[in-house]
Amino acid sequence: MQTLKRAVITGLGALTPIGNNVTDFWNNLVAGKSGAARITKFNPDPFRTQFAGELKDYDPAKLLDRNDIRKTDPFTQYALVAAQQAVTDSGLDFSKMDPFDSGVIWGSGQGGMQTFEEQVKEYTVGNYVPRFNPFFVPKLIANMASGMISIRFGLMGINYTTVSACSTSNTAIMDALNYIRLGKAKVIITGGSEAPITEASVGGFCAMKAMSTRNDDPATASRPFDTERDGFVMGEGAGALVVEEYEHAVARGAHIYAELVGASMTADAYHMTATHPEGLGALTAMRKALEDAELTPADVDYLNVHATSTPVGDLSELAAIRALFGDAPEHLSISATKSMTGHLLGAAGAIEAIAAIKSINNGIIPPTINTTNLDPAIPAGLQIVLGKAIEKKVRVAMSNTFGFGGHNGIVVFREMK
Repeated sequence: MQTLKRAVITGLGALTPIGNNVTDFWNNLVAGKSGAARITKFNPDPFRTQFAGELKDYDPAKLLDRNDIRKTDPFTQYALVAAQQAVTDSGLDFSKMDPFDSGVIWGSGQGGMQTFEEQVKEYTVGNYVPRFNPFFVPKLIANMASGMISIRFGLMGINYTTVSACSTSNTAIMDALNYIRLGKAKVIITGGSEAPITEASVGGFCAMKAMSTRNDDPATASRPFDTERDGFVMGEGAGALVVEEYEHAVARGAHIYAELVGASMTADAYHMTATHPEGLGALTAMRKALEDAELTPADVDYLNVHATSTPVGDLSELAAIRALFGDAPEHLSISATKSMTGHLLGAAGAIEAIAAIKSINNGIIPPTINTTNLDPAIPAGLQIVLGKAIEKKVRVAMSNTFGFGGHNGIVVFREMK
């Protein structure tokens, strides 16, 4: 029987609405800073929702080659920026490795949405004359981020992109874990990126009435578990993690942030966009992720919940948590960082995995902001960190993600022993 190898995290990169690198992202999480504001990418006046979590002070020309910008959609550009940060952070020198020992498993829920919109507009405004950009298809397809990362670093091993809606990044992280475990790679760059703040994307979610309409006060719009929550806040950006085989990392003297010890996916098989009301799929995914990690619910110190601030979704997740952890798990601290970053869709799991890892490293649980009137339907015994961050020893951290189509993806990190 094959002995599974251990997988550790040796590099991190983040490009988010509250910070363009991991340090700023984490500091603003701990400080409880909101990244939501009125949309600047287009005129949002005609839309029900007129705000989002856009990147701030971000100039791709300062970070990427001009040709890469010309040939890629923003979701790929975000991926390249975050991946470069993570590789630099890891200290890896890929020139000293067999290129087939390293790969990329990336995620994006929507891919090149901006490119698609721009090209269709040009086609229709131009009286349907087919003058499409020769890079239209390469910029559009969701796998281009993983392809471009591999080209940037010369990685010739495993390379593909996962798509499971808002569980996309956790799917990618899970796959990276399993390939490392099986000895199919020594290093995998994983994570996710999304550039969804476009007219069609915002308009589509508005039509579903899925997003908050608190246009007069965007900074407080994302309020998980609050009685007045009215939908999620869209965000953009990317998160990248370097997942490395433990012995390889030790041999080169790498700094190890945490061990990636477990992951699981399930499907609700219930509804296109709604979560299972009892959280059955989420419950089973969390349980299986802990079994995969050879841990118990009592071992988990921090849970970064999916909690998008929707009326139904927040309660179904907490129902699953209560079923797994019990009515009043005093050891478990819960927080919803989307209250600050907004919901990065396919990239959400990546930045939330980074938040979970940093909680282990720093002994701090970031807060859930904006929640002033806790929904009375929420079990009283759950320890939800509200308003301000708290100091706490975190040995094990779990991160939940759930996506349209009923996808449930869970990852578990543990401090290094």
